[in-house]
Amino acid sequence: MLTDVAIRALKPKEKLYKVGDRDGMYVTVSTVGTVTFRMDYRIHGRRETLTIGRYGHGGISLSEARHRCMDAKRLIDAGVSPAKEKKRSKTRLMESGSFSEMANRWIESDDMAESTRDMRRHILNRDILPAFGSYLLSEVTPEDLRALCEKVKKRGAPSTALHVREFVHLIYKYAKLHGVKVDNPADEVAPVSIAKVRPRDRALSPLEIRIFYSVLEELIATPTLKLGLKFILLTMKRKAEVSLATWDEISFENAVWSIPKERMKTGLPHNVYLSRQALDILVALKTCAGGSRYVFPSRYDCYKPISNATLNRLTTAAWETAQEAGLPLERFTVHDLRRTGSTLLNELGFNRDWVEKCLAHEDRRTSRGVYNKAEYADGRRHMMQEWADTIDAWSAGLQRQPVLTPPASADLGFDLELDPKFGN
Repeated sequence: MLTDVAIRALKPKEKLYKVGDRDGMYVTVSTVGTVTFRMDYRIHGRRETLTIGRYGHGGISLSEARHRCMDAKRLIDAGVSPAKEKKRSKTRLMESGSFSEMANRWIESDDMAESTRDMRRHILNRDILPAFGSYLLSEVTPEDLRALCEKVKKRGAPSTALHVREFVHLIYKYAKLHGVKVDNPADEVAPVSIAKVRPRDRALSPLEIRIFYSVLEELIATPTLKLGLKFILLTMKRKAEVSLATWDEISFENAVWSIPKERMKTGLPHNVYLSRQALDILVALKTCAGGSRYVFPSRYDCYKPISNATLNRLTTAAWETAQEAGLPLERFTVHDLRRTGSTLLNELGFNRDWVEKCLAHEDRRTSRGVYNKAEYADGRRHMMQEWADTIDAWSAGLQRQPVLTPPASADLGFDLELDPKFGN
């Protein structure tokens, strides 16, 4: 029986030779000294040889070779040829293509909103494919993934690092679903080892809204950006929906912002009913638009919209300013402004259906969600004006009890005056 000492003592000869071990396994020593584990066996009346692996640095150990030998014997007992199975595995692996090919198949075929696909494709192209794109799926190790996540985290993007891990995990799940037998490196990289995620339930209190409005005026930033954050709080729309808004979507006469389905996460068109305060902001922005088609154009190129990162930096600056002044404002993000509206409107007692419709939440899992296509125009218009008036009161340090229903109005759930193509 072989030992590591005995294997290392083997010297090359003029011809390849064999040295036996156990369980049918042996090593061959080539004329240049390469030691390779092999085993001979018979299956279905024919003789075959399995090459188990090369010994030494970059290869496998004696112990690993014996484990593989026993695995092969189990396949033989089951009537499966280990040599042919090894060849088939290699063929499947090569046919699966590179990591890049599988990642692109995943991003194009997965069922997701276009805004989500766009975000995922951005991270895929910027961070993941430059690192793993040319690898085979089997070549990406947990150590490789962990190192990439750490690199992304060090540049100050822990949330992106978590997305990198999640997307790699999903790519390998997609590969397995399509018949590729390969270990998922993300299984050994726990999200908590990358970064701790703040719970996604942050909503500003009325006091924090007052502080936010106060410190916002002190920030060194363009007036349009400051108005942008207020507009998001007033309308409760997603960051991307606001940053990509165009003037042809705004009707000052009807006080409505009609977002086409192509820009909605739900894939459905959506009406945003505008309060007087939101309209005042839009009038100010129109004055500063400089001919741009975008409601919030980029500072450096009016033909492009502002970036989401710009608004994120402003909320961080507001929090830092409050901290320096010793004011009780916890860290928050742009999306937390949307969540603030949702949370506080429900707490104030407004109709839950109105709130959900304002947020463009479509519940397609229940029969009620499928059949509830009501617009709730009257109720939503009333609620958004009450919301804006209440924010004004809070920002002035006052208390206010909003009126929960439109005066002398029975909201039928639709509005015949509006273009029916915008029905959400």
